[in-house]
Amino acid sequence: MDNLRIQGGAQLRGRVRISGAKNAALPILSAALLADGDHRFRNVPELRDVGTMAKLLRTLGQDVRVAGNVVDVQSRPVPDAVPVAPYELVKQMRASVLVLGPLVARYGRAHVSLPGGCAIGARPIDQHLKGLEAMGAQVVLEHGYVKVEVPSGRLRGAEIVFDMPTVTGTENLMAAAALARGRTTLVNAAREPEVEELARVLNKMGASVEGAGTDVIVVEGTDALQPVDHAIMADRIEAGTYMAAAAATRGDVLLEGVTFEHLEAVAAKMRQAGAVVEREGEGVRVCAPGPLRAASLQTAPHPGFPTDMQAQFMVLMCTAQGRSTIVENIFENRFMHVPELNRMGARIDVVGRTATVEGVDALQGAQVMATDLRASASLVIAGLVADGVTEVLRVYHIDRGYERIEQKLSQLGATIERVPGRA
Repeated sequence: MDNLRIQGGAQLRGRVRISGAKNAALPILSAALLADGDHRFRNVPELRDVGTMAKLLRTLGQDVRVAGNVVDVQSRPVPDAVPVAPYELVKQMRASVLVLGPLVARYGRAHVSLPGGCAIGARPIDQHLKGLEAMGAQVVLEHGYVKVEVPSGRLRGAEIVFDMPTVTGTENLMAAAALARGRTTLVNAAREPEVEELARVLNKMGASVEGAGTDVIVVEGTDALQPVDHAIMADRIEAGTYMAAAAATRGDVLLEGVTFEHLEAVAAKMRQAGAVVEREGEGVRVCAPGPLRAASLQTAPHPGFPTDMQAQFMVLMCTAQGRSTIVENIFENRFMHVPELNRMGARIDVVGRTATVEGVDALQGAQVMATDLRASASLVIAGLVADGVTEVLRVYHIDRGYERIEQKLSQLGATIERVPGRA
């Protein structure tokens, strides 16, 4: 198991191209199940999670070929009477549950293991199942699996009101509704850019999806969809992570190929903290010419400050002047990076869902343990700004969501290397 070893102290400078969005690629790859034929997806990041999704699709009888950032899916009917997404794959990645909607819509039945993924809190799929039941499915939870069957053979349109916005729930039901009979209305839907991206792909496949990006999405079901060729949008969370790294190291970095509108909440908080964030051509430039100052925030569904950027922003606050408070409203267990940051000299107190950060003059390098994907990214940023050497253990978490992170940071002037872990 690999580790990352970082010599802190370098200011990041230069330009970095942001990879395709993992959280857009995964639901889009799942959507290939909706239509037989040859799909091509470009700008797909080379990540562990993408590899897991490819394995899952192959298990479901699809021919999946990965060549760099291009994934070709030759979609064909699932050979089994009941399509099954097995535990050994789904446990590795919660997003595996995204095959549920397409499978039920296409075949009228599916067995999908209850999901796994990062241990950042309870992430139930009750909203997914409530929606499928409203569309005429029968749902049974049995022996760790969700077993779904549509007695009539085909889902029917319905109005579905989410109890709270859920990204994967919105995506799963939007994909399912594309092949349902009649109109489906999703109320209190997630508004994230990745939801909009899936809607674009479904519409290119011949679906009728309106309202994506708002809290009401209307899908007119159709009898059949067509294969698609699509380039995945840039990853706004990877972009935000490099923004935080640039500001934390008091550097100057141009992020290439990103959509500024997807980064507005992060940019606003970084400006409040004293960083300079500007559009530049088809990219965003971030620099921090002077000391950072404390800025408080609360995570919220899009267009609010994303929970996936909370840990990275917290590192900024560790060496900012003053006291900041960070409230985590999305996941109840997303402060697991705090003890590791405190081991590096940070001063962070946590009470419930609120972390209070008192800025310090400097962090110190240490051996730290990655506990989940975004916590891993925060520890890498902390290592970049710390005095001395930091070794981040168990970086398989970071490989789930960041493409070649050590190479990209090295190109920006960081001293970072991947080293084998000790047995």
